[in-house]
Amino acid sequence: MPTVRFTVNGAPASAEVENRRLLVEVLREQLGLTGTHVGCETSQCGCCTVLLDGQPVKACATLAVTAEGRAVTTIEGLRAPDGGLHPIQQAFVECHGLQCGFCTPGMVMSTAGLLAACPKPTDEQIVHGLEGNLCRCTGYVNIVESVRRAAVALDGSRS
Repeated sequence: MPTVRFTVNGAPASAEVENRRLLVEVLREQLGLTGTHVGCETSQCGCCTVLLDGQPVKACATLAVTAEGRAVTTIEGLRAPDGGLHPIQQAFVECHGLQCGFCTPGMVMSTAGLLAACPKPTDEQIVHGLEGNLCRCTGYVNIVESVRRAAVALDGSRS
């Protein structure tokens, strides 16, 4: 079995994996990073979204071997410099952008990718940036508001 060497949440990691092993399986089962959820297992719901070299990807549809030499960020790696909630996470709390919380890690990671690429998104860009992330509880209004608030918070921290 090949050994995949990559960075996870800023720290070096490696895992022996079969070529068909999915990134979500390695993160959850071998590295113990269970914040990356498995929902549909068909890349439809987005619960498993992580950042791969800063880009949102669905870990349930990404082979672990593709992470070789790359940087993976999971919800566990998204935090404020003081170790507290990241501004995106804080915005989701403040705007009630979650209910059951199952989709939240994927929504937050998709938001992180969106705001890195587009720091001041329009509502249309937010909706487009969250396509492929499904929530069965909130109706999305509070999620969009959470992204708006996160954009403002991050813009202030970048100044």
